[in-house]
Amino acid sequence: MATGTEINRTSIALPTEVSQEIIQKTQEQSAVMQLARHIPLPGRGLTIPVITSDPEAQWVDETAKKPVSTPGLDKKVMQAYKLAVIVPFSDEFRRDAAALYDTLIARLPLSLAEKFDATVFGKVAAPGSNFDTFESCTAQSLGTDPYKALVAADTDVATHGGILNGYVISPQAKGILLSALDGNDRPLFINSVAEGAIPMILGARTTQSKGAYKAGESGGVNTVGAAGDWTQAMFGTVQGVEISYSDQATLVTGSGAEATTINLFQQNMFAVRAEIEVGFRADKSVFNLLTTPAA
Repeated sequence: MATGTEINRTSIALPTEVSQEIIQKTQEQSAVMQLARHIPLPGRGLTIPVITSDPEAQWVDETAKKPVSTPGLDKKVMQAYKLAVIVPFSDEFRRDAAALYDTLIARLPLSLAEKFDATVFGKVAAPGSNFDTFESCTAQSLGTDPYKALVAADTDVATHGGILNGYVISPQAKGILLSALDGNDRPLFINSVAEGAIPMILGARTTQSKGAYKAGESGGVNTVGAAGDWTQAMFGTVQGVEISYSDQATLVTGSGAEATTINLFQQNMFAVRAEIEVGFRADKSVFNLLTTPAA
């Protein structure tokens, strides 16, 4: 992400269909957003009721009093946090609005999606206390017996009242799972692997994301994916992507000795800044991390 001091900043409005396409492509490229429920989120945040236990029915005689059972409820606050990126362009783009829009659509969604997924997986620090991550979830190691680990994850999710209905895996986990065998030494994935991705794991929908990988320290573990009940996870967005640009700012990319300064005016460039406000909440007890031993 590029940052810097902006001078003479000017706002521009993207056509509605372009802004919607950016949001849509962000959701398509975020594995977490594909599986979790989406809700509209007010700028001030939202209090979400969370069901912690279900009401229980009982058998009764014909004229007996019917039992009363109330569900357990809790509350969580979903807060909107800002996710932003600045992308510099050459001035030649200014002469061709279509090229500018195409570039925005192609480059911004992936950047926003990967950072969102990486935050959910704990690779990047959460923006605040009201943003849930899977970092502390129960972990299952794919290192020795991937099939056994997947079954253990399914069992643990069920033990906590969930139904495992989706996996997010990193590219690093794909090869491990494609070569995995079940208890009868049969490949786990015999359906549609030619489509370019693992379509399902043990009957549950599967998506891939680079953000699902978190390298561990030597002797520790790498996070390579997660499995869980995605009906118990939701993300909220306040509105579409906000776009602004400047042609007289100084941007600083990188940090420390690797920092590079870009003077937009001097170098015949301009920069576009994209921002979205998004929040994420989940019942972490019905999610398991998938890990491998770190070298």
